[in-house]
Amino acid sequence: MKNNGTIAIVGTPNVGKSTIFNRIAGSRVSIVEDYRGVTRDRIYATGDWTGHHFQLIDTGGIELADQPFQEEIRAQVQIAIEEADVILMVCNGKSGMSDDDRYIAGMLQKSNKPVVLAVNMIDDTSRMVNIYEFYALGLGDPIPTSGVHGVGIGDVLDACMEKMPDENARDLNEGTRIAVIGEPNVGKSSLVNAILNEERAIVSNIQGTTRDAVDTPFKRDGKPYVIVDTAGIRKRGKVYENVEKYSVLRAMRAIEKCDVALFVIDAETGIREQDKHVAGYAYEAGKPIVIIVNKWDAIDKDDHTMTKFTEKVRNEFVYLAYAPILFVSAKTHQRVDTIVPMVDHVFENSCRRIPTNILNEVIADTQITNPAPARNGKRFRIYYATQVAQQPPTFVLSCNDPKLMHFSYQRFIENSLRNAFDFEGTPIHIIARKKVSE
Repeated sequence: MKNNGTIAIVGTPNVGKSTIFNRIAGSRVSIVEDYRGVTRDRIYATGDWTGHHFQLIDTGGIELADQPFQEEIRAQVQIAIEEADVILMVCNGKSGMSDDDRYIAGMLQKSNKPVVLAVNMIDDTSRMVNIYEFYALGLGDPIPTSGVHGVGIGDVLDACMEKMPDENARDLNEGTRIAVIGEPNVGKSSLVNAILNEERAIVSNIQGTTRDAVDTPFKRDGKPYVIVDTAGIRKRGKVYENVEKYSVLRAMRAIEKCDVALFVIDAETGIREQDKHVAGYAYEAGKPIVIIVNKWDAIDKDDHTMTKFTEKVRNEFVYLAYAPILFVSAKTHQRVDTIVPMVDHVFENSCRRIPTNILNEVIADTQITNPAPARNGKRFRIYYATQVAQQPPTFVLSCNDPKLMHFSYQRFIENSLRNAFDFEGTPIHIIARKKVSE
């Protein structure tokens, strides 16, 4: 599926931004797991539309009146605008255009970002005439919508997708993209510097599209890479930022554009709640993951320390059981030289394609050795399997009834595939579809 950037929803208070946000987010069909720890931050969502995968940001309402927290809200909206690829401005089609709308339109025009204009609360045809005054904002054709009834949401998303940057324009010669993600102060920047110094690379720093994220090209053994450091947030003047909100947002963007995610944990402080937000998103994005336990030099160790820490990580991140764990020290460069080879390994696994005949042999053996349990007198049966995608490897099972595939048996099939083929570091997606009768 094509990754298609970020949409920020902006507008004045009480125009229905959150209703549209929830309407778009609710259209997404999520991969449901019974694992604990796959968490989402409340202020963002992901969506799918006509094969495009995107992030969605909801923002506070902006108004000119001197209301509480307006300075903070405006600062946060400005940051969301900077982060977004497309801005969706929502106006109130019931009450009409306001001075606040004109103010926001001016902000957006200065941003030089593509804008889609939605006039909300057009709940019946009698209000259609209300949209025409919004042409005066100079943001293009207003799209009539009703967030409550879902009217016009598809037109809005079509317009947003048309204005999204072309992900296919990426320079394929830039090499494997590595995103270094994790909470602030876990040593991400130090780890990046250690990797670059270890490889004795000639480095050119290119400022990324997101503030506080830097893309750094380097080479190892003649092979190109780009490493992205999602650094901690710096406050500028009176810019008030919700640290959790925007650190997650920047990590999301880095994850979407990467080939492999290095998920960094601080060995001294251990696993924190925000770690689960970031790791959970990397998991849902289908990216290969390597878990990096940094600052290992600062830990008092015995013969069982590493084993115990590994068990703790596995217990906290059950859904990342496939991800390798490396214990390193950016400060002393201990085992830093193992990171890039592991990146190559897991990226290769995410690109792995299994021949159909071999795949079906494994699936057939799996069903013979351990048939699915019967449910209400019926048993889940797989007739044929095929791999339909890579990055991550995605398999479609042609079966008698998808509803009969219990999540435990799906996990059993995944484990069988992992035992048969090297998929270390990469998630696997399994889709059951009813066999079409000829």
